[in-house]
Amino acid sequence: MDSRQILDVFNQGVVIFDKNYKVLEWNRWMEDHSRISRDEILGKNIYLYFPYLKTPSFLRNCKSVFTFGNIAFLSQAIHSYLFKFKPKGSHNYHFEFMQQSAVIAPLKNEENEVDSCIITIQDVTESVIVERQLQTLNMTDPLTKAFNRRLLDLRLTDEFARFKRYDYCFSVIMIDIDNFKLINDTYGHKFGDTVLIELVRRINDTLRETDILARYGGEEFCCILPETDINGGKPVAERIRSIIANDFFSDGKNNIAVTISLGFAEMHKGIEAPEDLLESADKALFKAKRDGKNRVVTYDQVKQG
Repeated sequence: MDSRQILDVFNQGVVIFDKNYKVLEWNRWMEDHSRISRDEILGKNIYLYFPYLKTPSFLRNCKSVFTFGNIAFLSQAIHSYLFKFKPKGSHNYHFEFMQQSAVIAPLKNEENEVDSCIITIQDVTESVIVERQLQTLNMTDPLTKAFNRRLLDLRLTDEFARFKRYDYCFSVIMIDIDNFKLINDTYGHKFGDTVLIELVRRINDTLRETDILARYGGEEFCCILPETDINGGKPVAERIRSIIANDFFSDGKNNIAVTISLGFAEMHKGIEAPEDLLESADKALFKAKRDGKNRVVTYDQVKQG
């Protein structure tokens, strides 16, 4: 059986090229995904068709294979892809390019010398999507789709470490729905769930992509604002409060006004642990509730009495 027939039945890409990067083999999988026929590319320099491959990393890996006979593994987790092939079907929605794992391995001639390389390409797009979906499930609150406490703790720890190492400021906002028990008792828990879901949507519409909104517990939420001090963060908190207070929450039958109280705290060098920053924001939130609700209170105001 001809070796090409064997390569063509593989459900992965196979490319073979020599030390001058001249293509010696190009299987059907590569034809299908690149839309470049074997007859067209055979004998041509691979960089003529894929100039973006000519990176220091790719050249270094190929040199290692040719010189030492090593095998190079290109993980999707690190490289995402080698060839810019469009993903199939609905995967276009998730990724611009097919997610790939690749292996570059040596091929020896009769004199036992490495004279060519073989690259195998595996499409792992579907696996990556499933993995990310599982990660999302582990990191989000099932009802509101806000991030959960686990993700909040991880990001808070990351931001705290960045502050300690690089002095990058950040802030947190604790948010609590005013009179939420009364809402549940009056309109039912299903409507209470609607309020929680809609609250998260409206707050997220206000935040930057880099900000993190997480459900802290019950009707209480926490927002992390990276690289934001009190001058930038307090107006954000006030804007969130205003947006919630100036609109109604409805499930098609009930239509009510909802307010929130917010406690704001800014990271500074006197804070020794991430939990201390949360505690400061929580104290500010407590004062906001005690002073009449539907307001923003900073930790500085707590210290001032």
